[in-house]
Amino acid sequence: MAVSAVDKVALEKWVPRTRVGRMVVEGKITSLKEIFDRNLPLLEPEIVDYLLPDLKYERIDAGIVQKMTDAGRRTKFRVVVVIGNGNGFVGVGSGKAKQYTDALAKAIRNAKLNITPVRRGCGSWECRCGEPHSVPFTVTGKSGSVEIIIKPAPKGTGLVAGDIGKVVLRMAGIRDAWTESFGETRTSLNFAKATLNALKNTYRFVTPVDWLKS
Repeated sequence: MAVSAVDKVALEKWVPRTRVGRMVVEGKITSLKEIFDRNLPLLEPEIVDYLLPDLKYERIDAGIVQKMTDAGRRTKFRVVVVIGNGNGFVGVGSGKAKQYTDALAKAIRNAKLNITPVRRGCGSWECRCGEPHSVPFTVTGKSGSVEIIIKPAPKGTGLVAGDIGKVVLRMAGIRDAWTESFGETRTSLNFAKATLNALKNTYRFVTPVDWLKS
């Protein structure tokens, strides 16, 4: 699902409050990748909207949570979403609110602030096509009790993963991958965050392909 028109209207009225936001508006920063390459803080979700206009989101979990207080039982909606452009950027976020629409908006905002770049490649010795359809090497991610291992797969394999893992990988632009998961994978948020952390680890190493680019 594409970013709503409400976000576009808010973007037109956006007044940057941080140095990075002002640099984006002034044209000194032209891509989200540049922010991560320069290790700059991402504190405003409008920066993501400004630099990634083709961003989409998908809801992976929604439910009701209750909390006992002195005033009685309080009920809120809890929503978990995955955002991405299908081309190397993905984020996971959650939000709680009394109204579902407010919870969804909070989850999308949180996901934008947690967005991360993903290095893609063709790390499978069975393929070696050179196209960025999979991960460049095996990566591991963990969140709570959930741990996931993502391995490169040859072209045409598809995404061999759980439903939530497939959403995160697809939003990141990964088309082929083998995965192994351990722990309480029924916990949607932890499963999504573990997959996100694994994809984030693709940027901890530089591949020979990246040497040629630099």
